[in-house]
Amino acid sequence: MKDCLFCKIIAGDIPSDKVYEDDEIFAFNDISPQAPVHVLIIPKAHIPSAADISAENSAVIMKIFEKAAEIANKKNLDGNFRVVTNSGEKAGQSVHHLHFHLLGGRDFSWPPG
Repeated sequence: MKDCLFCKIIAGDIPSDKVYEDDEIFAFNDISPQAPVHVLIIPKAHIPSAADISAENSAVIMKIFEKAAEIANKKNLDGNFRVVTNSGEKAGQSVHHLHFHLLGGRDFSWPPG
């Protein structure tokens, strides 16, 4: 998607503070962190939201969660982290490219707001 912010970041058209990259996923530090550790993990394939996860693309979602645990470990979060995704504007999704927020390094409450 040529107008998608995250597709432009993946392509290198917009700079990012990359944390991890492979053939299927890209992870980078959020530019407006909500916690000491705030990494966005996204599939390279343009999937608009969690509502668009299907049998055809779900393997990359599993890989994202595996990588989230690995990144959290490298960031010394000792198993204490949150992974969040928003689906749709009413749920707070502002970029319509599926992405997961890996948050850690501080205490969290529930519900998140």
